[in-house]
Amino acid sequence: MQPRVFYEIFVRSFADSNGDGIGDLKGITSKLDYLAELGIEGLWLTPIFHSPSYHKYDVKDYYRINGSYGTAEDLVVLLEAAHQRGIKVILDLVLNHTSSSHHWFQEAAANPASKYREYYYWLTPKEIQEKGIEERRATDDSGVKFPWHWPRKRSKEKYFGMFWKEMPDLNLNSEALKNELITIAKFWLAKGVDGFRLDAAKHLFPFWEPQSKTLEFWATFKNALKADFPEVYLVGEVWDAPEVVAPYFESLQANFNIDLSYDLKTILKEGKDTIGLISKLKQAHLQYEEVNPNFMDCTLLSNHDQDRIASVLKGDENKLKVAANLLFTLPGLPYLYYGEEWGLKGLKPDEYIREPMPWGDGSQTRWIDRRHNKSFDLKKATADPDSIFQQYKRLIALRKSIPALGRCIGSNLEEVENENTNLLIFKRIHEAGDVLVVQNLSAKPFKVNKLQGFDHLIFETEQASVLANAYHIPAYGLLIVGNQS
Repeated sequence: MQPRVFYEIFVRSFADSNGDGIGDLKGITSKLDYLAELGIEGLWLTPIFHSPSYHKYDVKDYYRINGSYGTAEDLVVLLEAAHQRGIKVILDLVLNHTSSSHHWFQEAAANPASKYREYYYWLTPKEIQEKGIEERRATDDSGVKFPWHWPRKRSKEKYFGMFWKEMPDLNLNSEALKNELITIAKFWLAKGVDGFRLDAAKHLFPFWEPQSKTLEFWATFKNALKADFPEVYLVGEVWDAPEVVAPYFESLQANFNIDLSYDLKTILKEGKDTIGLISKLKQAHLQYEEVNPNFMDCTLLSNHDQDRIASVLKGDENKLKVAANLLFTLPGLPYLYYGEEWGLKGLKPDEYIREPMPWGDGSQTRWIDRRHNKSFDLKKATADPDSIFQQYKRLIALRKSIPALGRCIGSNLEEVENENTNLLIFKRIHEAGDVLVVQNLSAKPFKVNKLQGFDHLIFETEQASVLANAYHIPAYGLLIVGNQS
């Protein structure tokens, strides 16, 4: 079954099983009942492979679980326990670069004749200058402008590292490397992993190479995996505008909609839709549909690279509930970032958007002091029926019970004429019954003329209601009505 709600876990921060203060795989296993009760059907684990950093996005050994996280056996136990609860698990797979301490790079840097030399990009300063590639344009996902670095052992050539000098980019022009990366992915799929989140998916080839090479690699990668694992799930991180993301749907059925996450923050902060969000999202879907009618638009409010939504909205519970309302009523496949359902806060630098999950017991990690969630009270945050947490539970259950809301393949979004920018109004279309969603973004109540045929109340918050000829939408209220009883 295709998961309808995913949950991102920053492994180091989520749950500790052995008292060393660091999150681990056994810790995640111990919290599966909580996640199942919340309604989660898919888990995305940030990198778990052997790595020298706290975040693990610089892999030192793709075949080995980082020791502080556990063992391959621990992963298999987690996978089996998750599958028993109807939860699929995908791993973060970083194929754009490795750690500078990976043995491939160590050998390549030490010996120009090494078979691993072709796994990375090496050029002399003169060649770099002649190609005009000394400098790159900073992007949202990497501020590095000068990506060429000298290895520790001085040589005639520099290596390319787009994100950081300690994360040298892999050279996927190497057929041997391509085959090795496919072998790595199959190794973990054979252990029961359900798929991968593909980090930096648009950067597999550097900025001076044509995008077509990256698209061709993903097609090859997908086809190779599906030949042995036909149900494999792949989701790409293409941090860019919809027109750039669209071509990736040809080989990757699912991709993240980072643009939408920023648009949602804009309208939530302002309390009105100044960007024509529904029209903009519909246009994005039309672009995706041209490439792949069965696309999956993966939506989110924030992730491990962004300020947490609760801090962006300054802890305003009304707006945080509206954020949740939109995440679960707009089309796509929603991804929660761990603790979002509790209203956890976090602002960059990165470590502080990845703070420990405050379980308040021995499973709470302690690898970093909490800066933004020091006084968090778990009981207060979850027991109150009006809490953000309870709102998340209700919305997840609703999404899974209404076919029009739960559809995550293709687009069933339909625009509704609306001149009131304080309201977001849209339809979700489905053969089992269409639904109309009316969300008030503001602190003012409004009445909206009733749409013919949409009389059946499905869900309401803040005493929203269906009147004889209108819908009453109180401050920050959500109303969902159907055209079938």
